[in-house]
Amino acid sequence: MPLITVFTPTYNRADTLIRTYESLCRQTDKDFEWLIVDDGSTDNTELVVKDWIAEGAVPIRYIKKENGGLHTGYNVAFANIETELNICVDSDDYLPDDAIEKIKFHWSKLSNKDKLAGIIGLDFKLDDTPIGGYFSQTGDFHIYEMCNFHHGDTKIVTRTDVLKPFVPMPEFKGEKNFNPIYYYVQIDKDYKYHLINENLCYVDYQPNGMSANILRQYRNSPQSFAQLRRLYMSMPYYNWKTHFRNAIHYVSSCLFSRQWNGLKTTPRPFTCFLAIPFGIALNFFIRHKTK
Repeated sequence: MPLITVFTPTYNRADTLIRTYESLCRQTDKDFEWLIVDDGSTDNTELVVKDWIAEGAVPIRYIKKENGGLHTGYNVAFANIETELNICVDSDDYLPDDAIEKIKFHWSKLSNKDKLAGIIGLDFKLDDTPIGGYFSQTGDFHIYEMCNFHHGDTKIVTRTDVLKPFVPMPEFKGEKNFNPIYYYVQIDKDYKYHLINENLCYVDYQPNGMSANILRQYRNSPQSFAQLRRLYMSMPYYNWKTHFRNAIHYVSSCLFSRQWNGLKTTPRPFTCFLAIPFGIALNFFIRHKTK
C-alpha cells in the first residue's frame, strides 16, 4: 500500500482536472494513489478518467456518486482511504513535481508522529508565490495557534486514522456548501500539525468554486453554516471575542434556516442571546446583497 492518497472531489471539471493528472504523472516520488470522487458530473469527466486509468501512468481509483456538494465528496473519500496519509488536491489545482517527495521527507524525519495529525504546507499562486506569504514560525502547532500568526492559504496533509472517527460529517438535505474544515477543527482539539515552509500545491481559484460567492453560500446552506458555528463555539481555546463573532453568524444562519430553537442547541446560549441584534443585522445585510 502506498503512503499517501491524493484525493480530488470534482464536479464538471474535466477541463482543469487534466492539470492535476499531469502533475501527478510528473511526481518525482510515485508512492501515492489518486482517488477521484466524482460528485455526479454531467460533462465527460468519467470518460477522461477511464482513459487515464487505461494508460496506467499513476494508480487511480474512481468513485462516482450523486451530486451532493464538496463535503459529501470528502465523506466518500475518507470512508474509502486506507493509506497512512491523505491530501486533498482540488480539481482546479495541481501539485509541484516534488510534492509527494517533500511530504515523505518531512514526515519521515518526525519522531513524534503519534502526537501529530499530519503536516501543513503552503498553497502557491500560479506565479510561484505563497498565498498570504510564508509561515513566520514552523514546528508543531494547533491550527488555531497557526491562525494567530499566519493568514494565508495552506495545504493540509492528515493521518487517515485520526480522521476516521469523524466520518461522516453531517449532511443537510438540499445544502451543498458545508465547508470540510469541519473535519479539521474537530481533529485540532487533540492534535497538532507540523508546519513546513514548502509549496505543496498550486491553486487556481475558479469563479464558480466554493471559495467564491460566500454570501450566497450562507443563504443557500444555513443549517450547514449553523452547525459549523456550533462546532467553533464548542472549542475551549477561543477567546470571548471569537465566540461572539461566531455567535453573530450562528444567529443569522438560524434565521435563514428557521431554527427557532437555536438558543437551545448552541453550546453558548448566553453569548448567542447577546449576539441576536447583530445576527439580525447580518441576516438583513446578506439578504440585501444576495437579492
